[in-house]
Formats: sequence, structure tokens, C-alpha cells
Amino acid sequence: MTMMEPRKHGDASDGTVGGRQSRFEGSMKVTGTATYALEYPFENLAYAVLIQSTIPAGRVLKVDISDALAMPGVLLVLTPEDDLGLKLGADWGGNKPAEGPYYPLPREVQFNGQSIAAVVAESREQATEAAGLVRVTYEESKYVANLNDPNAGEGKLMDALSSAWGDAKAALAASPVRIEAEYSTPREYHVAMEPHGLTAKWDGEQLTIWEPSQWSHGMARMYSEWFDMPYENVRIISPFIGGGFGSKGQPLAYGAVAVAAARKLGRPVKLAVTRPQNFTSYGGRAGTKQKIALGATEDGILQAIVHRGASETSVYADWPEQTGAATSILYKVENFSSQHRIVPVNSVTPGALRGPGKNPSAYGIECAIEELAYKLGMDPLELRLKNYADHDYQSGKPWSTRQLREALTKGAEAFGWSRRSHAPRSMRDGKTLIGWGIGCGTFPVIRAPSEAMIRILSSGKVEVISGAIDMGQGTYTILAQSAAEVFGIPVDQVEVHLGDSRLPGSAIAGGSMLAGSIMGAVHKAAVAARDELIGLALSDANSPFRDTGANTLNFVEGRIAAPRGEAPSLTLAELMSALKREEIEVRRNTLPEGASAQEQVQAWTTMAKVQGPTMGDYSMHSWCAHFAEVRVDEDFGTVRVSRMVSAFDCGRLYNPRLVESQWRGGIIMGIGQALLEEGLVDMRNGRTVNNNVGDYLVPTNSDIPDLQVISVGVPDHNASALGGKGVGEVGIVGVAPAIANAVFHATGKRIRDLPITLEKLL
Repeated sequence: MTMMEPRKHGDASDGTVGGRQSRFEGSMKVTGTATYALEYPFENLAYAVLIQSTIPAGRVLKVDISDALAMPGVLLVLTPEDDLGLKLGADWGGNKPAEGPYYPLPREVQFNGQSIAAVVAESREQATEAAGLVRVTYEESKYVANLNDPNAGEGKLMDALSSAWGDAKAALAASPVRIEAEYSTPREYHVAMEPHGLTAKWDGEQLTIWEPSQWSHGMARMYSEWFDMPYENVRIISPFIGGGFGSKGQPLAYGAVAVAAARKLGRPVKLAVTRPQNFTSYGGRAGTKQKIALGATEDGILQAIVHRGASETSVYADWPEQTGAATSILYKVENFSSQHRIVPVNSVTPGALRGPGKNPSAYGIECAIEELAYKLGMDPLELRLKNYADHDYQSGKPWSTRQLREALTKGAEAFGWSRRSHAPRSMRDGKTLIGWGIGCGTFPVIRAPSEAMIRILSSGKVEVISGAIDMGQGTYTILAQSAAEVFGIPVDQVEVHLGDSRLPGSAIAGGSMLAGSIMGAVHKAAVAARDELIGLALSDANSPFRDTGANTLNFVEGRIAAPRGEAPSLTLAELMSALKREEIEVRRNTLPEGASAQEQVQAWTTMAKVQGPTMGDYSMHSWCAHFAEVRVDEDFGTVRVSRMVSAFDCGRLYNPRLVESQWRGGIIMGIGQALLEEGLVDMRNGRTVNNNVGDYLVPTNSDIPDLQVISVGVPDHNASALGGKGVGEVGIVGVAPAIANAVFHATGKRIRDLPITLEKLL
């Protein structure tokens, strides 16, 4: 288990749910005492290094490893010739594939940079040197470099991602005001501060893996299936994660290689993925294109939305970046048609990157709404409010809570939107053009079951125990706050144990589902533990409360007392001592009562029990409205975001300080998306050109202005037990269009393909 060091502070009142408690693990991270997955020391450790393909498509004919094997310290070279004995595993939903082998080092090359061999040596330096001596002979074949490749084709229609109501085509044709435009976004990458990697160690038939993980239970299940072993024989340990953003929720091919090498050698093996390999060992956000047509009346009432989108996927797996995901729910419209296609290209399969689907979707619809506003000569804020959706027109269900109108109005007030001059190029400061723009965003409420254990110790400490993870979003802290509130104790009396698949089951930290899920489980377990303690205190012969006549007890400010003061108040430690109890342990989950052990394992290790935003009587989503100010140098075309105000509806905030940090992090990533980030592909060979953090540009401190964030949410108890909605994903959604719209307002030039760079403006 991972034990958090208690944080000392002077005011316990900030430790309850809703308080602005600082992150528990923050001091450990800045002082270097937080141990990350690749930092654990091991005796007799071997090191693995990957060898990648240098062609985009074809077949490995021969791998000459003779020179590599002759190098000092080399222990093993794995190639496509080696049968590692792996089996295909089930997908995220637990759906079993057809029976067959799994080859993490395949003979068929499907993209440039695919792992095709690995060298294991006594040191990383020896393995790296030997890897450079491996000679690979290929048979090359035709390839498609990216979505813009002339050979890409139109792709495959995804019926499940298409939706329609009314008669959008006819309504568009009949609309007196129409706009139509195409918007595109490039490939984007996670570039987490902590690169991927793992250390694998076998002890007989028991496998332990130290790997940064957003889902310890699910990853343990996937490894167990690959290696055809019982789930309970695999343990994932991941107490701290240096950034994930969607990339660390499943094991990847390099993980299978490291585990197989450790089994062959009978010693622990570490494999740390290099920074360039982080661009090809797993997928980022897919490149997208979307064409949007809007029809409206002359006074700005939307009559029709027609949307056609496409995203690239790999040639060996389908992953849709759903360009219609936000288009269907942001505005009131009686006639709607949306279709999405996936286009196979020779790249690694794309994956989830913060705000998947909703992010590029919001970019398209929010830019289109702005273009319609200018076609109408109407204020973009007025147009959005005029077409406010009173319910979910896609599902037909009412919103559970939707404070998007409040986000728009309060955000506009804080930003000073009423002072905006409507005409492009009409606001300036000398040679600097100033532009203001709006972008709305949304992300669905995704609910998943979890479980938690509470231990009340004789020392008066309360332990919160779960296999949930904390990758910086504050899980340690909010769980401590939840327990502290239930027991009426200072938050530094709570210890939180996370990040281990042997601990009680948890939902994935992704899709903004973890906080709502695990907070419900911890609260339920804590209340049950408190009730058990009350029962003992009122019935045990040794308890000073037994003869008070009280039927309950109060837990306030670190002390326990009968409601009418019939007996002396005691601390938690004093009561446990009086009861002669070393500990009280309670475990609870948020599954329906009577769920079997098999159903519980299924819930923690697959997505089978996950519920979407409309599974129930309501449609449940988080919402936001971003207001951006940009300053554009009239001569050089350089763009700076100089100010942003963003208002959010995310329900009840469990810890406003941590939530605001999450929002700002999403906004910063959105600024990068709008102005800097772009995966560049060499069309001659399908290679990612800028596969490092020197050439793949992300925002730095100098790129980011003051970011004002505002909460307009109200508790939503349909969304979660404690009333919160997701906060992590939604922050990035709508930022890029807000900036793009501000750039148009400043310059009069509409840039429809991201990122917005100076050569596109000049």
C-alpha cells in the first residue's frame, strides 16, 4: 500500500468537502520524496530498449541480431521470430476477441515507428548501444501518411456516431440565412512530463508491475489475459503519475515486451520509453476534418445543422475522434443531421486525449456559430443565448442541471463583453490588433461503480483505502476531506492509500468519472463505519455512552459526544480505547445490493458497468463558456492570448482550489491547441517529424496570461451521490474556438485549420 504522509496545517475547517484544502501530495512532489513508477530500486535489474520500424508499411523479412548479441552486457534480443506465448485480451468493455495469439513485436509493419524488436542488457546504455547494431530488412508496401494523403479516401461511416432528427437538408435549403465551412485539427500528442515505461518482476506465478496507470484494476486484468494467468496473480503499483491526459489507461505493446523479457530472464526488467517513442508507442488525438452548414432565420433562430465529420484511425484498429459529439447538444435546433467517418492511415491507433470527441467537435460548431453571427450582423453572445437549448434535443430528455446560460452571462460580465466593438479590426492598441471571442464547451457525466475501505484505528487515525489513482487531480486530498467530514476530525487525522490493484476496486481516472465515483464509495463506507462505531458506543458494556439514553452520537471538531451532552465528549482515540478495539474495518461499493463477486470484478476491471449521460431520466453534462482576448501584431502576425475568463457548470465542487487548477490546466492545453500544437508527418515515409518537446510546441509560462475561472454550478445529485459533475475534461473544450473567434475579430481573417500560426495570418 501507499501511505500518504499526513499534511500539517493550522485550520481543520478547510478539510471538509467543499473546502480549499491544498493537495496532500504536493509537498512530496516538490521536495522529491514522491516515488514514481520508474524510480523504485531493484536488485539484479535488467534494462530493455525498443527498436522501431523505419518504414510506414510492409513486412519484416529479417532481423540480424548477431552484432548486438556480441556486445558486452547484452542478455536477450527479442524479434518477431520470438513467440512470446501471449494471447489476445478483451477490450475496455470486457468484450472477448476471437481466440488467437498477440504479437507485441509484429512481423507486419503498420506504421513508421512501430516497435518490432527489443534489446535487454545489464544497463540501459549497453542496451541502447546494442540496439543500434540490429539490422532489419523489410519488404515495403503502399501506405497512407495521414488524413490529407490523396490516397486516404473518404473512410468508413460510423452509424453509431451518426444522429438525425427533423429534416435538416430541407430546413437548411429553406433557411433565409446560411453559412457553410470546413474546419480541421491536426494530430495532437499527450507529451506528459513523465514518459511511459514500467518495471516488471515475476515471483513464481505472481507478477508485479510498477507502471504509471490511470486504471490499476483494468490494466491488471489486461496483462493477466495477455499472459493467460489469473487476474489476482497480477499486481499494478502506481502511487504517483506525472501526467496522463488519457494515455495511461491501458497496457501497451512495450509493456508486454518488458513482462515477457522478465519472465524469460527470471529477473526484473525495466523499460523506459524514450521521448520520441512516446509519439509512436501509443496514439494521441487523431487529425480531424468537419464540414458544418447552419441555417437560420434573419433574426438568428437556428433552423438546421448539417454536420459531416471525419477522423483518422490506424489500419489495424478503429478509434473515432467523434466530431459530432458536442454539435448535437449545445444549441436548440429542430432539424439536425450529423455523420462521422473514420479514415484508416498508417499511424499508431489514436487514443483519448483530454476532452476526446467533444474538443474538436466544439471547435467546429463554435466557430460556425460565430461565422453565422457575423453573417447576421449579430453579437455572438446574443446569438448563443437566443438559441439556448431548453432540453437535450438528441435524447429528448430534460437536463439534469444546465447552467450554461449563467456561464455565458456571468462570464461575459466578468470579462466586460459589453464593451466589445462588433466590427473586425475595430479594437486596437497602436500597431496591436485586439480581438475578443467566445467558445462554449461540454463534457458528459459518465458514471461508474467503485468501492472503498475505511479503517478506524485505535490511534484515532482514519484510513481511506482504494485502488483509485491520483495523477495530480487531487484524489488523495478529496478522499481525505470526505472521510474527515463524516468523522468530524481534522483532515490530518486521515491517511489515504491509493494506486494499487490489490486494493478495493475503482473506476478509471478518465472521462471525468473518477471523482464522482470514488467519492460516493468513500462516503458510503465512511458513513457505514461511523454507524458501526456509534452502535458499539451505545451498546458496548465498556462504553461511557451506553447508559446515556442517546440513540446517536455527534462527531464535531475532533470529538464525539451525545446530542444533549449526557456524557463527556471523547476523541476518536479515546472512544476506541474505551471500547478496547484496535480497529474497525468497513468496505462498501456503489454497485446495486447483492452484486456477486464476479460482477464486482467485472465492474472494476472493465467498462461494462459504466453509464453514459442519458442512461436514466435526465441528460447530464458539465458545461463551460470561455471568453478570450488576443493581441495580434499587425505587421508580424504573432498572436498572444492576453486575457481569459472562463465560467463553468460542474455541479458541486469537492475542493474549489483543486478544481480551479484542473480548469486552468485544461485552458492552458487549449491555448496550446489553438496556437502551437501540431503533429507534423513526412508524407514521403509517414514519419512523425517533430517527435520531441523541442519541436512539438506546447505552452510555457510566457504563453499564458492570467486565467480567471468562475463556478456557476449547482449540486446535481442525479450525476453523483455528493452532487459533483466532471471537472477534468471539460476545461479544454471550447478554448480553441474562443481564441480562433478572437483572432478573427482582431484581424478579419478566419483561420479554420489549427493551429493558428503567423504564416496563416500574413
